[in-house]
Amino acid sequence: MAHRCVIGVDGGTEGLRAGVFDLSGRALAFASTPYPTAFPRPGWAEQSPMDWWAALGESVRKAVQAAGIAASDVIALAVDTTCCSVVALDARGEPLRPSLIWMDVRSQAQAQAVGATGDAALCLNSGGRGPVSAEWMIPKALWLKENEAATYDAAHMICEYQDYLNLRLTGRWVASLNNVSVRWHYRARDGGWPAGLCARAGIQELQQKWPEQVLAPGEVIGPLAADAAAHLGLPDGTCVVQGGSDASVAMIGLGVVEAGAMALITGSSHLQLGLSGQTLHGPGIWGSYADAVIPGLHMVEGGQTSTGSVVNWFRRLLGEGVPYAQLDHEAAVVAIGSEGLLVQDHFQGNRTPHTDPLSRGAIAGLTLRHGRGHLFRAILESVAFGTRLILENQRKHGFDARELTVSGGVTKSDLWLQIHADVTGLPLRLTRTGEAACLGSAMLAAVGAGEFAAIQEAAGAMAEVIRIIEPDMAAHARYAGTYERYCTLYPALRTVV
Repeated sequence: MAHRCVIGVDGGTEGLRAGVFDLSGRALAFASTPYPTAFPRPGWAEQSPMDWWAALGESVRKAVQAAGIAASDVIALAVDTTCCSVVALDARGEPLRPSLIWMDVRSQAQAQAVGATGDAALCLNSGGRGPVSAEWMIPKALWLKENEAATYDAAHMICEYQDYLNLRLTGRWVASLNNVSVRWHYRARDGGWPAGLCARAGIQELQQKWPEQVLAPGEVIGPLAADAAAHLGLPDGTCVVQGGSDASVAMIGLGVVEAGAMALITGSSHLQLGLSGQTLHGPGIWGSYADAVIPGLHMVEGGQTSTGSVVNWFRRLLGEGVPYAQLDHEAAVVAIGSEGLLVQDHFQGNRTPHTDPLSRGAIAGLTLRHGRGHLFRAILESVAFGTRLILENQRKHGFDARELTVSGGVTKSDLWLQIHADVTGLPLRLTRTGEAACLGSAMLAAVGAGEFAAIQEAAGAMAEVIRIIEPDMAAHARYAGTYERYCTLYPALRTVV
């Protein structure tokens, strides 16, 4: 019996993962292919686009085989990728150099120059206060122009990982509304391309190197080209649908598709990604970005730079013989507030709401009474405090999250989940799949194939909530004093660490 299946592809930092799903959102199989990252100098990070393409073919073929379906059962596919992994291509679509991937920050000086223009397009982050990140499209393109002029001049196309794969898949030269809205200063409802910003930054010709057409997530790009079909092992003409950045597409995979909903995407860092029915800008808020995820809604963004990475750092100090389960047990018997111990979680700076890359981590209130259980709990609490601070700042400027749908590393710890719920006072929702980005791409593929009329309908059918962690409001009240002390750490320490 034939199945009707869709493929969701997640192009990440370490490798590319493809998942085969049925139209109920059930995962039939996954396959992953790693690729290397080169670090030619401190702050530089590069990948070969050819490695991405090879990984796509290998992962899709393996996933289809593992799912036990016929290739003809696949009705559509969509791709999400890391955002701001910038590629320079010649007129044939061939890479002129390795990609400057998202974590490459060599263009810090160019980012400052772009920010210094004061252009109206900068309003999208912190109400015009910035920052402009060295990770983003325009600073990276400007670095190429200023440091590799021959490559820049020869580039017929300057785009992202996302656009490169879609070009190879279909032969069409298009950008995702999601990527360009959140990291290219594109404003869907107010001017479109940032022509004024590019001109003021001295890179006015860049727009001629960008895709002419922008498609929203879920829109059809076109049929799978014959050579791409052979590479992926799929039929010619399979529907290829627009995706977006990995984190934004993960929102869809988590079922965060309505106004007031927020995704908490966790790993080495935390991302707080919500949807609002109205435009909102303000200090410490990135966005909002109109129509970037769901038509008619605005995406609002917050983030903590170091969260799970701090947990990993502490465990490494103790030695690999100490399991996380043991640390969770020791932290669970420590009272709320860690007996006065506080941690500032800015080990790699603060992304929001302070947006201070030079801020650093700190441990305050240590006594001889404190043991490693206290320290571990204080780290867990501090990350949750950082999330609460972001949510409260967003609330002050008009976005009031009513719940958090969680994915990633936090979901592996019942203790940390409950701490997040208790500190924020919000319920946490956990969904069936741990592969939210792949599922989100699969949902977009299903929408593009006409199986669902809208992304919200696909989410209702394919994203299943399997558990809800309710906040203990008595515990929430007990956290109040410790949270207030946490909030005093940054202003007190900013001139010290």
